[in-house]
Order: sequence, then structure tokens, then C-alpha cells
Amino acid sequence: MANRTTTAEDIKRDTKAAAREAREDLEEGARKIKEDGRETLEELSNNRAAERLRERGAEFAETARETGREYADRARAEAGRIYQEGQRKAEERYDELSELVRRHPARSLGVAAGVGFLVGLILARR
Repeated sequence: MANRTTTAEDIKRDTKAAAREAREDLEEGARKIKEDGRETLEELSNNRAAERLRERGAEFAETARETGREYADRARAEAGRIYQEGQRKAEERYDELSELVRRHPARSLGVAAGVGFLVGLILARR
């Protein structure tokens, strides 16, 4: 079973994609609400209740904008936190690997030579 390590760049890319998708979903939802609201207001434009509905619609639109901004801010903050955590873990793994190479230089050289040999074989067959 292969052990896949996630890099800070993978985490950053995934977080950006999730934030972009959330923003697009919010924008599409806001557009639909706006269109539905316009249609409803047009149907009721001859009615006094229409004015009240316009006011309520404006209130809902403002609430939606505020909620969207809040959601985007939270997503940005979480993306930053995840990125920092990824950076920290990458640095820890690098330090661990460096220490391992310092403690066992001959073994490390052998592993590197073996990997180089296998890569050479693979490339030579192409």
C-alpha cells in the first residue's frame, strides 16, 4: 500500500479550489434569488404590498451579501491556517529526513544510488 504524503502546495490548491467553488455557488444562488425576486416584484408592482416586498427583498439581499462576505472571510482564514499547518509539517519532515541522512550517510547514499539506478533503467527503456 502506497503512503501518499500531502504537500503544503496540495493543501493550498485544494483549499483555493474549495473556496472558489463555494464563492461560485453563493454567486449563483444570489443570482437566482435576485431573478426570482424581480419576477415576483413585477407581478405585484400594482399592489401596495409590492413596496413592502421590495423593502424585504432589499433586506434579504443585504443579509445575503453580508453572509457571503462572512463566509468568504472564514474560508480565507481557514485556507491560511491549513496552509501554515502544511508548511509547518513539511518543515518538520524535512528536518527529520535531514537528521536521518546525517545519522546514516552510507545507508542514505545507498538508497539514493538505488533510486538513481531504477530511474536510469526506466528512462533507458523509453
